[in-house]
Amino acid sequence: MPHGGLIQLQETLLHKYLGKKLKIHSADEGIGVIKERLRHKKIILVLDDVDQLEQLENLAGVGWFGEGSRVIITTKDSGLLNSHGIESIYHVQELNDDQALELFSLNAFGRSEPPKDFSELAQRAIAYAQGLPVALTLLGSHLCNKRIHRWQVILDDYEGEPYTGIQKVLRKSYDALENSVQQVFLDIACFFKGEHKNYVLQIVSSSKNKVTQDCIEVLVEKAMITIECNKILIHDLLEKLGKDIVREESPNDPGKRSRLWFHEDVKQVLMENTGTRKIKGIMVKLPEPDEIPLNEKSFVGMVNLEIFINRNAFLSGHIEYLPNELRLIDWGRCQLQFLPSNFRAKHLVVFNMPCSDIRILERFKNLPKLTSMNLRGCQFLKKIPDLSGLPNLKCLNLSECTSLVEVDGSVGFLDKLVELDLGGCFELTRFATRLGLKSLRRFVLIDCKRLESFPEIEVKMESLWNLYMEGSGIRELPSSIANLTELRKLSADYCENLTITSLRSIYGLQRLTELSLNGCPKLLSFRDKVNSEVSSSNTKLHLLSTNSNISLALPNLFEFDVKGCNLSESDFLLPLDCWSTLTYLDLSGNNFVRLSGCINKFINLRHLYLHDCRSLLEIPDEVLPPRVACIVLDNCTSLEKIPKLPPAVEHLSLINCIRLRGYDIGENIFLNQVYSEFEIHLPGDEVLKWFSCCKDAALVEHYPNPDGEEEYDAGCELS
Repeated sequence: MPHGGLIQLQETLLHKYLGKKLKIHSADEGIGVIKERLRHKKIILVLDDVDQLEQLENLAGVGWFGEGSRVIITTKDSGLLNSHGIESIYHVQELNDDQALELFSLNAFGRSEPPKDFSELAQRAIAYAQGLPVALTLLGSHLCNKRIHRWQVILDDYEGEPYTGIQKVLRKSYDALENSVQQVFLDIACFFKGEHKNYVLQIVSSSKNKVTQDCIEVLVEKAMITIECNKILIHDLLEKLGKDIVREESPNDPGKRSRLWFHEDVKQVLMENTGTRKIKGIMVKLPEPDEIPLNEKSFVGMVNLEIFINRNAFLSGHIEYLPNELRLIDWGRCQLQFLPSNFRAKHLVVFNMPCSDIRILERFKNLPKLTSMNLRGCQFLKKIPDLSGLPNLKCLNLSECTSLVEVDGSVGFLDKLVELDLGGCFELTRFATRLGLKSLRRFVLIDCKRLESFPEIEVKMESLWNLYMEGSGIRELPSSIANLTELRKLSADYCENLTITSLRSIYGLQRLTELSLNGCPKLLSFRDKVNSEVSSSNTKLHLLSTNSNISLALPNLFEFDVKGCNLSESDFLLPLDCWSTLTYLDLSGNNFVRLSGCINKFINLRHLYLHDCRSLLEIPDEVLPPRVACIVLDNCTSLEKIPKLPPAVEHLSLINCIRLRGYDIGENIFLNQVYSEFEIHLPGDEVLKWFSCCKDAALVEHYPNPDGEEEYDAGCELS
């Protein structure tokens, strides 16, 4: 698993048990945070299908969690458990006869036991399966809805095969499939385990094998694969079956097999030019990243090659030929500067060459079947040519092409384009002047610093929901942006040239729910006339400018974020007309000395964030709304007084509020609370002054603060 996946799992684990999202920047940082924040939490953690020691080392070390915690790990490699110091290991047993009969019957009859007429045949069937769930499921699905005489014939056939037990069940299930479905099964077993269903379908359905659109569903019905979260999963035994079938095609000569995935076979065929017309697909996946030298004839014999995937090899050298039958090219870090001149990619469906050396797309003028093109990080690419010959293109990723200067205007009228990503194209200056992308859902212009003009929207683009243009050089949004009638999110943080004129265009976006304008200094003239111009349908606004006299009337606003705006007064909240709808308010990082009493009018406010307001001296009595549940005041280093909390408060954080005294905390916070969770860092001599107020002290721990003075992390649960 790549580190990005591990980090995401660490963030998910922390969010689950802490109730708040933390941003983890590295796996090592995540380990530290988990050990620090969960060491006193009683948790239950299940890690399923672990296959790398790294996963255990980054997610569940010995002694990381609180007393009474349970970590359950499933794996096919008990050596991983031993290496991680795990002593309590349970080896899963095969199902007993009763359990096997029930599982088989559920798949064969849709009930937990067989009909009386099928009882003996069912017993005979489960004997073949040997108590293995996958075999019972496959055999039951294979026999489902068949008459008794067919059961007898099928079971008799098992006895005449050279295979035994589970091999026989698996092979029979495969043999019963139609040829086109068999081919899809082999593609999945060899290349597409864990891939998205729709991605696989668009590849296999373009094959010469005349695959039908329902092939994936057939494999699911026959229990040959499963679909989870739209990803295709296949049991290890079935994956092995598929690969064994391919090996049987030519046991001693990999160049005469239909599919290659084993790294030694791949290296032999590519380096020795032994590929033949029988090869349909190749996946290059080495045990460790390494170089494989190619030559001009490496692909010459493979005229029927449809799938080429390079996972981690450095394919060096020069090639003069690519097969014209290719449907999928997934070749990251490709050294080719140009595609071969004789390559006619009329069948190409997916073209992925991220972080490659490609410089000119001269072979991309007429690709009628291409649906996806990913050229992310191709640092030598300077121009995207006319793409009008790609009428079915759905995804175009040009992000981080740091030398890209021009994108042809034809991109603006690709009717089926769903996602267009130009983020990080720092040198982009020429882009489409008009857009008519009726299918576009996501449009990214982040950090296009030299792009000054936003295109005119010529038609209603009703599919676009998300527009990201943070850090771009765009000066003005045209009035035609109102044609983005379904836009929900517009993020324009740090657009330093964006002017006030653009806001008048934004106000016409009736469905806009999230607007982010952080660090746009030329919007400072945004003042008192906003009330009548901002759509009342707005439900979330990140308005992050440096002006303290913002005047808004957003009756449906539920989340308001103005952190880091150098605001010195909170009275700017008075004109807001969302007293009953606002639930989240973030005023962090501002220069308030005292909070305005208007905050208590937000009667349904649940989350109030004031961390890093280092000038804040006090929060007066009766300021806090009655239903506020979470208050964060971390690093309010001048804070000397807080009010008695409303009964609804469940979480209070006062980390590094160094001027608050323990006595004040005990008097004003803990008394009369039904249930509360507090996280407080105080000088050590202050703890005892309020500690007696806690009926049940769950946690008090010592930490030295940066100045050497004793400090305690105190947590109390009141009941």
